[in-house]
Amino acid sequence: MTRHIPNILTVMRMIGSLCLLFLEPLSGLFLVVYTLCGASDALDGYIARKTKSASEAGASLDSMADFLFIGVLLLVFLPLLHLPVWLIYWIAGIAVLRGASLLTGWLRYRTLAFIHTYANKATGLLLFGFPFLYSLLELTITSSIICGFASLSAIEELTINLTSKELSRNVRGYHWKS
Repeated sequence: MTRHIPNILTVMRMIGSLCLLFLEPLSGLFLVVYTLCGASDALDGYIARKTKSASEAGASLDSMADFLFIGVLLLVFLPLLHLPVWLIYWIAGIAVLRGASLLTGWLRYRTLAFIHTYANKATGLLLFGFPFLYSLLELTITSSIICGFASLSAIEELTINLTSKELSRNVRGYHWKS
């Protein structure tokens, strides 16, 4: 039973993400569900490693849950934020890079090639922190920091998918050859 806990947490994050679509953005209940989704994202991988139950299927499920969570947050927050046009284009550019990386992975490895680099994890942490950072900093500063990290991690992931001989989901980052 213990070996199923990480995947159960991941599925719960997917359900929680969908629930966010029906909650008042930034309300108390929204922030509770949001925080539980973030906590489950941190816990599922940790528990999988500690119980030696990590698997390719679990890693793929985790990546799909992350993708769903971020997609829901875009649907919830973009209409509320009144973003400047340049920021919308930046976010669209990141989405194009992510799409190119997924397409490259699909063409090269015949699977969705989400990669768990340190840069992707840092970007995920910053994205998770958005509502909290937004309340401390203004929108332009918060968005620029997050989009900067997201751009670098998207470029890194695409580069890894373009240059790697085989798919390795848990690579720490791109290794420059001298």
